[in-house]
Amino acid sequence: MPQLYIASEMYIDDHFKKDQAMLVENGVIQEIGTVKQMKEKYRGIRQIDYQDKAIIPGTINAHNHSFQSLLRGMAIDRPFLEWRDEALYRCTPLMDEEAIYTGALFAFGEMLKYGATTVSDFFYIHDNGLQNDEAVIQAAKDLGIRFVMARTMYDWEGAPIQYRESIDDAVARTRNLAIKYQGDPMVTIQPAPHSPHAASPKMIQAGHRLAQELDTPFHIHVAEEMFEVNEIKDKYGLRPVHYLDSLGVLDERMIAIHLVWLDDSEIKLLGERNCNLAYCPSSNMFLSDGITRIPDLAQSGVTISLGSDGACGNNRISVLEEMRMCALLQKVSRLDGTCITAKQVFDMGTKNGAKMLNLPVGELKPGMKADFICLDLNDLSLSPKTELFANVVYSLQPNAIKNVIVDGKEIMKDGELVTMSEKQIVRKVDQLFEKWEIKKR
Repeated sequence: MPQLYIASEMYIDDHFKKDQAMLVENGVIQEIGTVKQMKEKYRGIRQIDYQDKAIIPGTINAHNHSFQSLLRGMAIDRPFLEWRDEALYRCTPLMDEEAIYTGALFAFGEMLKYGATTVSDFFYIHDNGLQNDEAVIQAAKDLGIRFVMARTMYDWEGAPIQYRESIDDAVARTRNLAIKYQGDPMVTIQPAPHSPHAASPKMIQAGHRLAQELDTPFHIHVAEEMFEVNEIKDKYGLRPVHYLDSLGVLDERMIAIHLVWLDDSEIKLLGERNCNLAYCPSSNMFLSDGITRIPDLAQSGVTISLGSDGACGNNRISVLEEMRMCALLQKVSRLDGTCITAKQVFDMGTKNGAKMLNLPVGELKPGMKADFICLDLNDLSLSPKTELFANVVYSLQPNAIKNVIVDGKEIMKDGELVTMSEKQIVRKVDQLFEKWEIKKR
């Protein structure tokens, strides 16, 4: 059934326009015009009037680990490797199918509340099968968020056994999952060899070949920490980006995560090969990873999106906040307030993420999926309205987000989740921790 969405302001063609209406049918934006024009043209169609609200595209969380939401607050204020061992590795044995599902509900529910309509979940607790992967997908479906599973391919023997697979198993399982969900408008499967540190050369190449076969991007952590750079240099005599190039995988399909510790030659090569970056500024700060050279990467031609990373290494899950953090971190690190703009970081959190994930979202225009959020123009964080776009990037608070629509369906209404209440989700989390306490005794 077609619906006409009316708003006081709508972010179209890179700026806000007043008194706009948007026709949506079968989850797709059909037409946008002035309220007067659209009402006259589409009389009798159901109208949804978002009075005193602004509609903007839903944000794209280009990198997350959903199960890590359950570990939020654990092993805080520690060096990276201590955090990894005390939070991730210590709790991994507790992560059964129920915990994985609960963690995904928790993560995706919070994202939706904070304006994310799409998430790419870099998931690696496979436990020698697909049941955990399916649990994450089911959580996404139950809540109604658009979902990309970056299915991790991981064979480093130093990691928990629940992460590890043989190359043949990783390829076959990822392929089978991709085939199963082929044609599902809400679920996409993409290969994700974990990193140069945790995936062998053959595993990385297998992930790249599978991405070619499936015609998808592939995801990989690269140069997040200096220990990885030094390890790759010691083992292969090359810096991480040059090492990946030697494997033949450095191309437009690559979505590299982090890219903190690069030299000039790596930045130049990434741009020449039209590579992509999922940048997680808050996580990089929280874990004291370092500062990615975003202006240099953008200038070289790298497409940049934003991710929250896992909630135990951030500890918030808001792409709108990552926009602000990205801009502020780059400005202060360079002592240059002009090195990055509000428009650049907004695009990173919306259409850039959609572009690299190959999804028809991230913008409000005909032919795109109807994924958008409504902001309360009477919220203090968006005043004065003379600089509304700047306020969205630099001052917006989550309480200004009132409605979330994904695929033409209202997932959040008047600040409350529709598909599953926050109270239900929190209760599931509480019950899980009660169960874990029993197990520990």
